[in-house]
This record gives sequence, structure tokens and C-alpha cells, in this order.
Amino acid sequence: MAVSETYFASPAKMRMYKAREIGGKVLVYAFLGLLGLFMLIPFVFMIITSFRNADAYDLDVANRVFNLIPSWWNENLKASNYTLDNYITVFSYRNPVSGERIHFAYYYLNTIYVSVISTIFTIITSVLAAFAFARCNFKGKTALFTVLLATMMIPGEMMVITNFQTVKLLEWDNTFAALIFVHGVSVFYIYYMRQTFQQIPNELFLAAKVDGYGHFRYLWRVMIPIASPTIVTIAILSLMGAWNAYIWPNLVASGDWRLNKEWSMKLVSNGLMALFQNSDTGLSKDTVRIAGSMVCTVPLFVFFLIFRKYIMRGVSRSGIKG
Repeated sequence: MAVSETYFASPAKMRMYKAREIGGKVLVYAFLGLLGLFMLIPFVFMIITSFRNADAYDLDVANRVFNLIPSWWNENLKASNYTLDNYITVFSYRNPVSGERIHFAYYYLNTIYVSVISTIFTIITSVLAAFAFARCNFKGKTALFTVLLATMMIPGEMMVITNFQTVKLLEWDNTFAALIFVHGVSVFYIYYMRQTFQQIPNELFLAAKVDGYGHFRYLWRVMIPIASPTIVTIAILSLMGAWNAYIWPNLVASGDWRLNKEWSMKLVSNGLMALFQNSDTGLSKDTVRIAGSMVCTVPLFVFFLIFRKYIMRGVSRSGIKG
């Protein structure tokens, strides 16, 4: 009925319908633009503040509340207020009390190594487990998968104590094994990958069996290429989770590496927090803290911008049947 009315509408009504459509799009895009601006402004302010000269940085909250735009604009017009000293301090700081060098570069290398290796291990376990639940037939498969899904209802904080006791029993504290293997298995990723594998027609599996393909060859040559968007999505999310981990590294990797006492096992998250929470370091300037936060945030942000299309492709594919 609505289509026929629009089809036979007068030119005035057609213009009214067109104006409503344009007005609706303008409101939607204006709302999305304001929302994006609301999310972008804190990040831009963070970038600007990280380059500000600590001595020229005004920490007076009342002045910023009552003269927010004028004071902020005038201060940021001065080129002399910007410097790289904050980033230099983060990477080359020495404790004024103990004289100990803060090796923030160690934290960075540790985080990159743990994130990459744990992500590879997560992909391997997720793909193999998902393939077993999606294509292999064995007794108790449904019951086992149900129990596996039920573990998702258990809060992760409840597993910290048992995992910590296991690490202590195996003497893995302050080692890379404790940081890597705790992220090696994810029930959610197994479920996510299984749903993708189930969307692949079973006729391909039967045809591959006729051609003499074994399970692993079929998985490698057929299923993994088809499910590559989902695998990339899991890799990105796993890498981001390992990079942002704080509680677990703070428990098992707060000291020096057992194989090299001069190498700190801290990651960027807990290493940076320990650096600024310790009053003995003397780092109380907000600009240095924000610069340290930028060092931790920017690589992950750039990585997400580069691979965000794979996340959207994997999510959209997981919602399509057939």
C-alpha cells in the first residue's frame, strides 16, 4: 500500500518524502559524527599532552574548568611547549634513589614475544579443537562440547588461583611459559571457529575423502583457506588481549627472568603501572605518564586500523548460513 501511494504521489508529496529521507540521513550521520568526535577528542588530547613540556603544562584543574577553551588554545599555539623529552624519559629513565635503569624496551620486547607466540598457539588449539567438534565423529562429542561451553559461565577471576598454583608447582614463575600458555586455549575462539567450520558444506568433506584426503590434509587445503577471515579475526583479538593483559602478568612475571637476571619479565601494562606507582622512581609528571600510555597504546591502535577490515569480514561471514 505504501509503495503504491508513493508511486502515484503528487510531485509535492514526492518532495516531502525525499525531504524526510534526506532529513533522516542527516540526523543519523550527525549523531554518528558527534559520537565519533566524542570518542576521538580524548585520544587527540592524549597525543598533544604527551608532547607537552612538563614545566609548561598547567595542572590547575580550576583554571582548566573556567578557562577551558582559551587557555588550552593559547597554550597549544606555542611551539616551545612541545618536546620529545617525555618519550626519552620513558625509555631511558634511571631511578634517582637506587640508580637502577628502567628498561622499558625490555617490557616492549617481552610483550611482542608473548603476544605473537600466544596468538599462534591459540590459533593452533582453536582450529584443531573446532575441526574435531565440527567434522569428526566420536562418542560423547556433544556432551563434551556442552561441558566446554558451560565453562564460559565461570568468571575468569576464579581460575586465577588454580592457574597460579599450577605455575608455582611447575616452577614457571618469571618465565615466558607462564605468560604464553595461559592464553593458549580459549573456549570462545573454539566455539567461534566451530561455527565457521559448520557453515562449510559437508559435501566438500565427502568429496575430499573420495579423493583420498586425510583429515589434516583436508583441514589444511580446504577448511583453513575458506575460514581465513575468521582465523585472522581470532589472531587480532587474541593479540590485543595478550597485549592488554595486566592481572596475570602482574602475578607471575613481576621479577627478573630466571635464565637471565638482568632481563625483567614485566610486560608494558604492568611494567608501566609499576613504574608510575612506585614513589621511589620520582616520576610524578602527568605528561610523562601520558607519553608512557601512548607508547603502549599506539602500536595496538595502528595494528587495529590496518586489520579492522578482516574483523568485519570474519564477523559478517560468521552470521551467514551456507
